[in-house]
Amino acid sequence: MPIEIDPREVPVLLLYNLDPSWASREKEEVRAASSQLDQAISAVGHPTTLVPLVSEEIAEILRPYDPYSHIVFNWCESIPGVPHSEPLVAWNLELQDFVFTGASSAALALSGDKCRVKRILEETGIPTPEWRLYDEPKADGWDIFPAIVKPVNEHGSEGITRDSVVKTEAELLKRVAYLVKTYNQPALVEDFIDGREFHVSVWGNGQIEMLPPAEMDFSLFDEVEDRLCTYDSKFVPGSQHYEDIEMILPAPLNEDEIQTVEEICKAAYTAIGCRDYGRIDLRSRDGIYYVLDVNPNADISQDASLSSAAEFAGYSYGETGSRIIRLAANRHPVWGKRR
Repeated sequence: MPIEIDPREVPVLLLYNLDPSWASREKEEVRAASSQLDQAISAVGHPTTLVPLVSEEIAEILRPYDPYSHIVFNWCESIPGVPHSEPLVAWNLELQDFVFTGASSAALALSGDKCRVKRILEETGIPTPEWRLYDEPKADGWDIFPAIVKPVNEHGSEGITRDSVVKTEAELLKRVAYLVKTYNQPALVEDFIDGREFHVSVWGNGQIEMLPPAEMDFSLFDEVEDRLCTYDSKFVPGSQHYEDIEMILPAPLNEDEIQTVEEICKAAYTAIGCRDYGRIDLRSRDGIYYVLDVNPNADISQDASLSSAAEFAGYSYGETGSRIIRLAANRHPVWGKRR
């Protein structure tokens, strides 16, 4: 459990990325979401300062602030202009001795490589779909269909569309060729688990707690290619996937199913090195719950599944943010000594 301290004693730097190259609408959306979180944790009592990361100069941007006197709420997905740089943000914070919320740079680097994550899940005995890595389109005996083809180093469902689900070897090779060319990285091919999908939020360190699981309802889709969470479903309002995939919270699971899901999600959270909070994505088939993805520093926007699950469990948006902050405070040289 987080230490019981007065939030008014814990100043927070809310660090978020704001790329100058973004369109005005995207910048406004990010500012609005960051302001919403800022106001929520301020209402709980934390003195909060919004700090936009607008360049690679993280040290210079944070120079006015004392690591000994602040917790950084790390809400950065990247450094402006630097692809796949989420781990680099955390590494810079570590270098400057800031205590920050969420995963370490090492855990973020690991989670960004789906191939490494799959190997760790397998080594730990956690169910995950059969898979193979392709760095070029070639016929090498893969015979599990339907399959799903993903870029191995992207997150946020980048590169995932209905075309990602393939039913034949010819479709598989075509999709692999497209991803390798478009994203300049290998393609991960997986057995497509055409079953129920759950997004399970977990938080804590040592003593880990599962929040009520959410189910993604694909019942409005008849075609197997459409029964998945695509990039559009997360980021393109008005698209069919955005509008027609419903989130059911809590997911209708019986006690035995909840216990199984909890054991798997806690094991995956620990195996990948999540810290403070995260989200595990699973699908079920024939009574087996397969881990699709492990998301350290999962989205905590007010309408995201983690915040929604926390609200269902009785936490306001500000209390959710404060709990994450106080979990990080356990590692701080000032507040951590008060336990």
